[in-house]
Amino acid sequence: MFSREFSRERKTPLAEWWWTVDRPLLAAFFALMGAGVIMSFAASPAVASRLGLSEWHFIVRHIFFLLPATIVMIMGSFLTPRMARQAALLVLAFGLIALAGTLLVGYEAKGSQRWIAVGGFSFQPIEFVKPAFAVIAAWLISEKMRLQDVPGHSMTIMLLTIIVGILLLQPDIGQTALVVFTWAGLLFISGISWWLISLLGGLALAAITGAYFFFPHVTRRFDAFFNPETGDNYQVEKALQSLLEGGWFGLGPGEGVAKRSLPDAHADFVFSAAAGEFGILFCLVLVSLIAFIVVRSLLLAQQQTNLFARLAVSALAIQFGVQSAINLAVNLNLIPPKGMTLPFVSYGGTSMIAVAFGMGLLIGLTRRKPQETIPSGLPISRLTVRQEAL
Repeated sequence: MFSREFSRERKTPLAEWWWTVDRPLLAAFFALMGAGVIMSFAASPAVASRLGLSEWHFIVRHIFFLLPATIVMIMGSFLTPRMARQAALLVLAFGLIALAGTLLVGYEAKGSQRWIAVGGFSFQPIEFVKPAFAVIAAWLISEKMRLQDVPGHSMTIMLLTIIVGILLLQPDIGQTALVVFTWAGLLFISGISWWLISLLGGLALAAITGAYFFFPHVTRRFDAFFNPETGDNYQVEKALQSLLEGGWFGLGPGEGVAKRSLPDAHADFVFSAAAGEFGILFCLVLVSLIAFIVVRSLLLAQQQTNLFARLAVSALAIQFGVQSAINLAVNLNLIPPKGMTLPFVSYGGTSMIAVAFGMGLLIGLTRRKPQETIPSGLPISRLTVRQEAL
């Protein structure tokens, strides 16, 4: 019965989806989710015990949110480009309203007012805004490239200004950097001039300098990073200790020592906690899996003749890769600490669902369309695209 539903001869939506979806990419996402569950078993019990909760508390919640996240990702992968735009527009509208609401009814956590509580659950609106913004910005820029009288760039700048303005009021510098980087990467892929790229780079340096002088928590983190004796580096030190204690093959499940006193071992520092128990080789496999997802997504994006799909997939892949890189860099003490989850791996219910939404759209936009594929590497400027009706 199962094989019949997926048969090439059958024209059911499920069979069509199965034979057009990029299965290696889909398998990589499920492998990353599986790794997240394994790492949750390793890192969560110690944190739960310190908080006076059941050792299974975070594990059960991680799996509980993983189920709707999987459903959201699969549903997103069924959407056509037009439906993907519509879904992203709805999520962006909801997300912007909720994001603005954090300044009025949100509650403060770790020095920033970025959370909203609804019916016993709390979520960060920016998690949903990020993938939706990437898709809508790609659509606006693709329309600008197709029809010169469309103010695509101006509209993306307006959206970016609204998002960044609210994030700075919270404040949330890390998410601000991620959103801006996604937008800048989208502009780069669309073919802006090098002098504009240089200007954006200069503005980024100026923004980082301004953040250091105007946001006290950023000042403290930078000072503690460059001069550890001036600040509280307890969490970073424990993360590095956990990374090193496992060696190449790890101490074994449940045997990690440093993770037991690592405050965010189940969330932002789950990579370090896993290194102590499963070893550096396991972590290298995990990093390779993330790299595979990003590189394959970008290669698939290059094969799309639908300009919107090409830009949207690239933007979503860049966002996924940069967020992962920020988390890993913090764990390795390469950049100052920043609360950024590792997609599909770190504990965080609504953030996992939000990532699943974005990756579902990515999978859907890369489904094979024989009449709309081109050799990889063909510049966007040389594309002759058959854009779908708006």
